[in-house]
Amino acid sequence: MRHVISALVINEPGVLAGVAGMFSARGFNIDSLVVGRTEDPNLSRMTIVVNADDVTLDQVRKQLAKLVATVEVRDFAGSAYIERDLALVTVSCNAEKRREVVEIVELFRGRVVDVAKESITVELAGTEDKIEAFVDLMQPYGIEALARTGVIAMPRGTQLAKDKSADTGSKKRVRTLDAPAAAALPPS
Repeated sequence: MRHVISALVINEPGVLAGVAGMFSARGFNIDSLVVGRTEDPNLSRMTIVVNADDVTLDQVRKQLAKLVATVEVRDFAGSAYIERDLALVTVSCNAEKRREVVEIVELFRGRVVDVAKESITVELAGTEDKIEAFVDLMQPYGIEALARTGVIAMPRGTQLAKDKSADTGSKKRVRTLDAPAAAALPPS
């Protein structure tokens, strides 16, 4: 089963190698691994896409959460989330075929970002399936170059609100030595 995992990690050298090594040591092939800065300069968000059974992936997710540099781990399976992949595709096309290619680009809500005599370069964002469908349609024209960012994902706003309300419903106990003494119960 395909899983999209988001890990919030401390932004320091070696974290990416540690996470990739952990997946590799367990025999997982990572389909996509993207790391980027967050709103907090001390943190980075890793988005990892893997195909694995639920039980094995649950173990890996727990081990990922135990890494020192990991702040939070989330598997988006069963929750509402937004997923995007970005692709730059250079397609062979002469002046006669250019209009056909541009029409397909527009159907996919892409943008032409460069035009040359015998090719155009297209920018396209969407789900992996959308990118794959576009690439399949461009194959007959000839793809000269293809670069993809990999999948990034975030929970939908409604999912964030649901998660926050669930967090406020279950107050966690805080243990401290500075806690005030509780009133003693009268002897019974």
